[in-house]
Amino acid sequence: MFPFSYTKAADLDAALDAGRRGGRYIAGGTTLVDLMRETVERPGTVVDISALPLREITTTPRGGVRIGALVSMSDAAADRALRARFPVVTEALELSASPQLRNMASIGGNIMQRTRCTYFRDVSAACNKRRPGSGCAARDGVNRTHAILGTSEHCVATHPSDVAVAFAALDASVRLLGPDGEREVAFGDFLLRPGNAPDREQALKPGELITAVEIPAHPQPSRSGYLKVRDRQSYEFALTSAAVALHITGGVIRGAKVAAGGVGTVPWKLSTVEQHLVGKRPSDRLWSEAAARAADGAQPLTHNEFKVELLKRTVERQLRVVGGTR
Repeated sequence: MFPFSYTKAADLDAALDAGRRGGRYIAGGTTLVDLMRETVERPGTVVDISALPLREITTTPRGGVRIGALVSMSDAAADRALRARFPVVTEALELSASPQLRNMASIGGNIMQRTRCTYFRDVSAACNKRRPGSGCAARDGVNRTHAILGTSEHCVATHPSDVAVAFAALDASVRLLGPDGEREVAFGDFLLRPGNAPDREQALKPGELITAVEIPAHPQPSRSGYLKVRDRQSYEFALTSAAVALHITGGVIRGAKVAAGGVGTVPWKLSTVEQHLVGKRPSDRLWSEAAARAADGAQPLTHNEFKVELLKRTVERQLRVVGGTR
């Protein structure tokens, strides 16, 4: 670990001032500290924001839910209102990491976490995300766990968050506070695909701070859930996952929200799957036909072609579960 200075922000103004001067924000520290130990991250100043008043889960005036950036993963998963309205979110949280990490990690930190690509974390390996222009060792290396959607010649790393997949499915937004004031960014625009600049991962301006994630109101009744497929049943990242929310009335699907994890460089919104579902009656045939579109545009690598079929099956299975026809 390289030397760094530490400061604890007593309020939002102090945090923003430190961030404006180049400080790196830290809350639970479950990701940043690990990366500092591995010398992947080398911040000159770490700004502890754990004392800031961003720990509430509230209902918005329009009937949505706002989750403060410093709410812990475990507290969010246990929130009764969030569990009742959006079980896809609480299930995604419960399937993440370990109980100890969920007790420490914050919602804001979770969506900001960086990839678990082994080449990114190995400072001796070529990685455009860590050192732009150095190359991508994963493309011709061991890439079984890497992305098949949203990749570029410069990066094929997946985004590791589970709850970010649920947020993407539900069309959430990220509320930000910075030197220029407050703004709101759609979740689908907040996490960036690698393109030609894989080192830029979020649509943050210098010194900006996440204050909350906001889930808009969705038509009721709504059914939702999260399915995670992984090599082992605990403390493991997804090979594929599916976040599904369906609004069904009168025996017809009136609204569908679907996203996938473990397969994209960002949580992957499955718009073609959603479009195929809306206006139709639930049936085994419908789930199969819709899920067949889940891997549209996939570009598998040497070792992860299995993810194409696994993604389709994962989405189909979760559509059956949430749709009530399993």
